[in-house]
Amino acid sequence: MLAALIGLGVIGWNWADSELNSRAEAQAASCSGGTSHMRIIVTPSAQKPLTAAADRWNQAATVVHGQCVHVMIEAKPSSQVLDALVGRTNLDSIGGLPAAWLPESTYWISELTTKKPEMIGSPAQSVANARSADYPFVGLTGNGIDDTALRAAQTFREYLEQPAQQADFAAAGIKA
Repeated sequence: MLAALIGLGVIGWNWADSELNSRAEAQAASCSGGTSHMRIIVTPSAQKPLTAAADRWNQAATVVHGQCVHVMIEAKPSSQVLDALVGRTNLDSIGGLPAAWLPESTYWISELTTKKPEMIGSPAQSVANARSADYPFVGLTGNGIDDTALRAAQTFREYLEQPAQQADFAAAGIKA
């Protein structure tokens, strides 16, 4: 009798788990909360692996805070991005405020932190390393960056640390 109850419990649990997963997958695939767009500016040397990661992310219709988040990667020199972020040039020179930035070195993040600490939305974290670069990824905050974009930037940074994305960095000559 006890074995039968345990068996039914296991069957019920597996059914419920499968049903919940199916619903979550269906909701993710449908983007029922809508789609938001997240711009990430990267140093040109990281454009290829970041674009490949963004393509996989977008194909998976990744959901953050109930919305599918479509990632757009743009490559710009770190000096140009820093100048725009700290106000030496207009933000329009880099297409407006991005949700995240990946320069080649923590030097650029240190400069931003010193000059405009209020722009840092999440701590910088290195996602790959080369001989002369440590590729820190930082979420930014300001006008136009909502909670969904900030959380999506953090989630995308974690996504970059997964094996498939690390393989893209290695293929581009950037070792993790």
